[in-house]
Amino acid sequence: MDKKLIEELKEKLEEQKIALQKELESFAKEDPKIKHNWDTKYPNREDGDKDEEADEVQEYDNKLSLEYSLELKLKDVTMALEKITAGTYGVCENCGKKIDEKRLLACPEAKTCLKCNEKK
Repeated sequence: MDKKLIEELKEKLEEQKIALQKELESFAKEDPKIKHNWDTKYPNREDGDKDEEADEVQEYDNKLSLEYSLELKLKDVTMALEKITAGTYGVCENCGKKIDEKRLLACPEAKTCLKCNEKK
């Protein structure tokens, strides 16, 4: 893969990483003890309004699902950036073949080639 394309993909990945971190920071905080883990902030209600408390607990539950999804995406993006640094970027984790450039342009954090991805 040519260096210009790798730099373009690296820039895309870095932008994604920043955007994902900002989105997570809006409702969660990074766990300093566990790598790639974020903790959704639990509502801190003390006024005793049961309806509002129920709504906030439901919102918290919804944010947990979003947090998990964003965490996984951020982890994949971070790992792709690490692979670029290590010189192993663009290689399928399953079969070891090169991942098609079109796939990487569409999904720069891809870990597998299209053929292996379809097998999942």
